[in-house]
Amino acid sequence: MGGRSSWQPQEIECIRRVVDTIPGLVWSAGPDGSAEFLNKRWLDYTGLTHEAAVEFGWQTVMHSDDLPGLIGAFVKANDSRESFAVESRIRRYDGVYRWFLMQGSPLIDDSGTLVQWYGINTDIEDRKRAEEILRTNEQTLRETLDSIPGLVCTMNPAGKIEFFNNRIREYFGQHFDSLNDWATTEAVHPDDIPRVVAAWYHSVETGEAYDIEHRARRADGTYRWFQIRALPSRDSDGRILRWNCLLTDIDERKQAEIMLQRSEKYLAEAQKLTHCGSWSLNASTHEALWSEEWFRILGYDPATTQPSLEPFLKRVHPEDRIRMERVVVDDETKAGSPSRSDFRIVLPDGTTKHIHAIAHPVTNESGEIVEVIGTSMDVTDHVLARESLEKAFAEIKLLKDQLYQENLALREEVDRTAMFEEIVGNSRPVQAVLSRVTKVAPTDSTVLITGETGTGKELIARAIHKQSQRSQNPFVSVNCSALAPSLILSELFGHEKGAFTGAVQRRLGRFELANGGTIFLDEVGDLPLDTQVALLRVLQEREFERVGGKQPIRVDVRVIAATNRNLVTAMADGTMRPDLFYRLNVFPIELPPLRQRKDDILVLLEYFVHRFARKAGKSFKRIDQRTLDIFRSYDWPGNVRELQNVVERSVIVSTGDVFRVDEAWLSFDVGKTGAISSVESPDGDSGYQRKIVEEALRASRGRVSGPKGAAVRLNLPPSTLDAMIKRLKIQKNRFKLV
Repeated sequence: MGGRSSWQPQEIECIRRVVDTIPGLVWSAGPDGSAEFLNKRWLDYTGLTHEAAVEFGWQTVMHSDDLPGLIGAFVKANDSRESFAVESRIRRYDGVYRWFLMQGSPLIDDSGTLVQWYGINTDIEDRKRAEEILRTNEQTLRETLDSIPGLVCTMNPAGKIEFFNNRIREYFGQHFDSLNDWATTEAVHPDDIPRVVAAWYHSVETGEAYDIEHRARRADGTYRWFQIRALPSRDSDGRILRWNCLLTDIDERKQAEIMLQRSEKYLAEAQKLTHCGSWSLNASTHEALWSEEWFRILGYDPATTQPSLEPFLKRVHPEDRIRMERVVVDDETKAGSPSRSDFRIVLPDGTTKHIHAIAHPVTNESGEIVEVIGTSMDVTDHVLARESLEKAFAEIKLLKDQLYQENLALREEVDRTAMFEEIVGNSRPVQAVLSRVTKVAPTDSTVLITGETGTGKELIARAIHKQSQRSQNPFVSVNCSALAPSLILSELFGHEKGAFTGAVQRRLGRFELANGGTIFLDEVGDLPLDTQVALLRVLQEREFERVGGKQPIRVDVRVIAATNRNLVTAMADGTMRPDLFYRLNVFPIELPPLRQRKDDILVLLEYFVHRFARKAGKSFKRIDQRTLDIFRSYDWPGNVRELQNVVERSVIVSTGDVFRVDEAWLSFDVGKTGAISSVESPDGDSGYQRKIVEEALRASRGRVSGPKGAAVRLNLPPSTLDAMIKRLKIQKNRFKLV
């Protein structure tokens, strides 16, 4: 080592004592990692004997979480024959773990064989804690590097180098002899030389420890910051025998300090611009740190005021003081998400400010809260502006709600696809229905429209509204069977902000939107019983409450209900409340199925052919006679809706000037069963209907929608068939395996 072929015993002993006094845990190990030598600081720190620590006994004092990483780093370094540095926790003799920077360098003989490892463990517990505090308090600062390399050397009392480790040689690029004669001016940055010389002479003269930070030149000519610590080794008479030095690379920390100073400057400017002050409060002593802006907001002079809890509470408004004391106690005892507080402070001149504060407890490794950090913003201008806005909003709230209702109702009407453009038919059943519409329309009586699917119940409801005194007000239509059970009350009566998950703002319900107009409740027989209770209250008392609300809302709404179910049977089954039925059944109107108004079939055929041909840009001179015969003989289980769909489909595929219909598109077998599109059988037998639906599901292998679905076989809309399946409690999945 260092050009010498061997060491004298006294030199070896000298080196051993040097190693024992180095402010670090020094060790050597064989190529396999088995410990051969451990310095006195290592043994004193761990409390192990040399016999217990050699070989692989050193692993017993390593933290179990860090041991795999340490072994991995050693194996990797062993393969590459390069030095390694890893941070790990080592158990002290009293059972306490402290962080160390474990650095190892290989010794390779002339044949290139790795014969031994030398290393030093530097206590970095203070740095680790400092990094933790820095990361906690300054989020904008980058993390300091995890590893700080150390350089070790010994010097005689005059300052001449006697021994140095491999790190120094690598860093300075000098051998022992050349480095021994190296002048301070060659190793130290010119700007730091006066400080270094003065500090060294002071330590030599007084015998005090040498501790200084300066820049040292690397072999490539660049400079890095180091912390140099030198402890004197004395003889029995107290005379200094040598200086044991540890040089720790702190360049990253120095650069971080520069960035921190710059960040603190920017932070102070940002806080001044945003009227936002930051602070921290010690959980045990109640001592505090305040930013300059927080001093300014509280009206204190940093030169004369010691930050603490007491001067802060002195500024808090008397009405908020007890609450803020409780908030402070909660923050000091409960770790979790940040807490938010709004309070007032009163300055000596009587000025009141509104403050919004966010605080978060900081815990140590044991989970104990050590301090509370937070930020407080002067939101006086915001509060005053909000109060002004609230007054303005109160004045325009009614107008805004009315405009919102009208716009929403208008959007729904524009987006809704009308079943018909007008009522078509001259048959006696149709004329009887129109006569009843004419009589009931001018009144405000509740109307219950019954009939099979596709007979035009919503069209009749719109006709009643248009002929009523409410025709200039909204007409709001609600398909009760299409609403999810969990959202029905919200859709009908609205909800307040926060009433349930997803309710991010207040929403008006359909009844509120229809105020002054008409609400059409289609498929009213599918409403759950709890919703029927709420609907009954609206019919009886003309008022309701939004979901999550507490104030009753009165409405003036005419109710028109419709269903394709037999509500008398539903009452017997317990799925329809009798009191609601009798409230709805004030003026019943029953719509005849298309098979009972055959005289209107050809009129409807001509009407829809003309309507869809015009949209498709086609022109038909006549209707095929076979098509006329089919339309007359078919029972139309899907009623007018089925007829409309068949005509639209035929217009699309027809060519030439003769309109024809493919007979395969009509379900004659289903038509013969009679009124399959009705939600209830003519005599109210739900078992009869279950049988037909199950046969259709069995034929479609459980599929409801699509070209081969059960809905097509039954000439029903998929949504209607789904509602029917749920009501009859049919498990459609079991037909997939049939």
